Amino acid sequence: MVSRVIPVDDFDLVIFGGTGDLARRKILPGLFRRFCSGQMPAQSRIIGAARSELSDAAFRRDIKAALEEFLPKDSFSAKEVKAFLDQLHYVRIDATGTEGWGALKKLVRNDKDTIQAFYFSVAPSLFGDLAERLHTNKIAGPGARIVVEKPFGRDLGSAKKLNSTLRDHFDESQIYRIDHYLGKETVQNLMAVRFGNMLFEPLWNAQYVDHVQITVAETVGVGGRGAYYDKSGAMRDMVQNHLMQLLCLIAMEPPSHFDPDAVRDEKLKVIRALDPPKRDDIVRGQYESATDGKGYLEEVESNDSITESFIAMKLAISNWRWAGVPFYLRTGKRMKARTSEISIVFKETPHSIFDKDSGRHRNILSIRLQPNEGITLGVTIKEPGPGGMRLVDVPLDMTFADALGPEAEGVPDAYERLIMDVIRGNQTLFMRGDEVEAAWSWTDPIIEDWTRRGERPKPYDVGTTGPEDAAVLMHREGRRWLDIKA
Repeated sequence: MVSRVIPVDDFDLVIFGGTGDLARRKILPGLFRRFCSGQMPAQSRIIGAARSELSDAAFRRDIKAALEEFLPKDSFSAKEVKAFLDQLHYVRIDATGTEGWGALKKLVRNDKDTIQAFYFSVAPSLFGDLAERLHTNKIAGPGARIVVEKPFGRDLGSAKKLNSTLRDHFDESQIYRIDHYLGKETVQNLMAVRFGNMLFEPLWNAQYVDHVQITVAETVGVGGRGAYYDKSGAMRDMVQNHLMQLLCLIAMEPPSHFDPDAVRDEKLKVIRALDPPKRDDIVRGQYESATDGKGYLEEVESNDSITESFIAMKLAISNWRWAGVPFYLRTGKRMKARTSEISIVFKETPHSIFDKDSGRHRNILSIRLQPNEGITLGVTIKEPGPGGMRLVDVPLDMTFADALGPEAEGVPDAYERLIMDVIRGNQTLFMRGDEVEAAWSWTDPIIEDWTRRGERPKPYDVGTTGPEDAAVLMHREGRRWLDIKA
C-alpha cells in the first residue's frame, strides 16, 4: 500500500511563540516532516515571532537543534535540514505593543495566491492582543486563518469573552481551535470504522451496547506545570476538551456529509444531550507522595490544595440512541501506565446455548490512541483441543504498525495533520465556538458544586489506577474498568 501525499498550496505561516516549547517540540518538527514528505511547496515560508532578540540565522540554529533533539537521528539528511531552514524567518515582536509589527507586515505576503496562517502558540491572555494587531496593522488578509491552542477559557464566561474578542477581527470560518487529540490517526479511524462499515453502525446503539469506557491515563505528574495545573485540574485540563471530544465522536449521529459543519453540528447535539452527572457518579482523586517521586501537594507547593489530578465519571446521554447506556470516563496523572483508549463493551448474547462452565463472554471494540495506535475487536471462539466446548476470548488486532508495515511509520502525527488541515482550510477536526461554549455550560455547574462544598479529592498511590472509589463506581453496577496497559 502506497501512502498518497497531496501537496498544499503556497503559504506563509507565522508562529507566535516561535521559540517556545510547543513550537520547538511539536510544531516545527512536524512541519519539517511534512516538508520532507514533499507536501510543503518550496516557496512557502515559516516565520517565528517572539520576544527574544534573534536574527534569522540564530533562529535557524535553534530550530536545527530542536529537530536533532526531537526527531530520530536517522530520519533526515543534512540536505533536507538546510533546505527546510532556508524557509524559516524570524521577527522580534511585542504582542501587547507596537514593536515588530511593521517588520512582520513587510515579511508576510498578502496576495490572492498565498495562504496566510497565524498560529497563536502563546498564553490565551495574548490571543485578543494578537488578533487586534493583525487586524489594525492590516497584516491578515480576508482569507487569513488563525490557530488557537487550549485552554480556550477556564469557564463559560471567559470562553464567551475570548470568542467575542476573536470574532471582532476574524470570522468563525477563519478560527481554528486546535485539540491535538482529534488529529490522531486512530480518532479519525473511529469515524471510518463507524460510518464506513456496515458491520458496526447497526450495532452502535442502546440495543446492543452495554456501556462505553474512555480512559486517558498518564504516568507523569504535573511537573513544571504545577502553577497552571493547580488552577485547572483534570476536569478543566482534560475532561472539558479532550475526553468530551472523544465522547462526541463515539456518540454522535451519522452526519449527512463528511464536512466541517455537518460533523460539528452532530457533536454539538451530543454535548447538549448530556445529563448533569449525580454527585455520587463523580470520583475526584489526587496522587500522594511515594518513594519514587513527589506527591501532588509537593509538586504544586501547597499543603491544602483540593485540585484533582484524577477524575472518573459516569455520564448519561438523553437521546434515543443511547438511552440507558452509561459512559464511563476517567483520566489522571501518575497512574499505572500511559495509555489513551476507548472501549465499546457490547452486551452479552440474550441466551447462551453453552453450559455454565463456558463462562461469561462479550465483544469489546477497543480503539487505542496511544501508545501503539490501533483497533482491536474481541471475539469469542472455541479453545483449540479436545475436552468439550470451552470458550475463550481472542482479539482481532489491527495495530497500525503491524497491519500497515513501513507505511505506518510515515503516518503524520496529530500536529502535522492539523496544521496541514489549516492550510487546506478544512475545519472538520477543529472545535467550533458554540461547541466550546456548550462544553463549558455543562462543565461549570459540576466544578461550582464541588468548589462550593470544599470537597477534597480522594488520595491514590502513584503507579495505580486511581482511587478505590473509582472502582466502586463501576462495581456497584456489576461492571469493571478494563485494565490499563502500556
